[in-house]
Amino acid sequence: MSAFGFIIRRAFALRTGARRVLVLAAERRFAAGRRAVVLRAVDFFAADFFAAGFFAVFVLPETEEERAATQIPDRKPPYALPLAASIRTDYAIREAGTMIDLLDELARSGEVCLARSAADVQVALDGGSLAAILHLEGAEPIEPELGNLAELYECGLRSIGLVWSRPNAFAEGVAFRFPSTPDIGDGLTEAGRRLVAECNRLGILIDLAHLNERGFWDVAAVSAAPLVASHSNAYALSANSRNLTDAQLDEIGRSGGIVGVTYHAGMLTEVGGLDPDVPLARVVDHVDYVVARIGIDHVGFGSDFDGATVPTELGDASGLPRVAASLRDRGYGDDEVAKLAHANWLRVLDETWA
Repeated sequence: MSAFGFIIRRAFALRTGARRVLVLAAERRFAAGRRAVVLRAVDFFAADFFAAGFFAVFVLPETEEERAATQIPDRKPPYALPLAASIRTDYAIREAGTMIDLLDELARSGEVCLARSAADVQVALDGGSLAAILHLEGAEPIEPELGNLAELYECGLRSIGLVWSRPNAFAEGVAFRFPSTPDIGDGLTEAGRRLVAECNRLGILIDLAHLNERGFWDVAAVSAAPLVASHSNAYALSANSRNLTDAQLDEIGRSGGIVGVTYHAGMLTEVGGLDPDVPLARVVDHVDYVVARIGIDHVGFGSDFDGATVPTELGDASGLPRVAASLRDRGYGDDEVAKLAHANWLRVLDETWA
């Protein structure tokens, strides 16, 4: 971090009794522009406090023109955007390295705990420091021959999204389209198959969010771990290319995995589009659908607070108690809310990381 300064973009604490909600987003300044890295994607929360999340390392493209192609569509459907361009491995390694340095600095300060085990996340749920799980949103910082994967694991890497919505050496992401199925593009490369196998061996979670359908089925065929889609919804309720078909949902359930229902407005409604006035009840509609399809043990939440338009009724992590209340209003009991809020994720992490 010595070469780059960073500023805190948003940090606040909400106290409910002795418990707290802490949302931390760090923004770093570069000579060539700005990058953001945040605690995001997955919520581990009790009834009234946020406890843990994925520290998602996402490497933006090098040029402003290429960065514009990474924006989530803000237009009304129908739309069909081209897939964003790939980025160079050496550039991705450098960028990711500085973001990982940032997480190390936060961990040394005591603001967060770098979670290397499910037990670390449990400590956060029990009232300890906020737990951050080091996650790559897109495997571009990994060398195609996997030469640096073991080193990244030693640095705390415990979760890898094979792709963002762009191609890389391992797989191809799904382009942003509505309406469209996720059946867009080719599946895993040979390097991708090797990466999945090595993640299984090391105990690194493989995240299928942003992966196209052929890649999804390739992972399902070669992975021995529970299948995970950290921030995706039900295609049957919203025909967004990022959402999961019934067959994909069924396979995740069969594997013992989990779907993290996301709050992103563009993936919630039948008509698509970024409407922040979509009611929080629509999030629960997706929960209901996936629970009915594959069982309550295979559903959690995947907020994507920093990367998406979320319902105004929710707002940010301080609104998570309203999610719990909406679940109870729909008939979910306390034990079921606990499963959805954190227990299912803990199980999957423990089974994958053990």
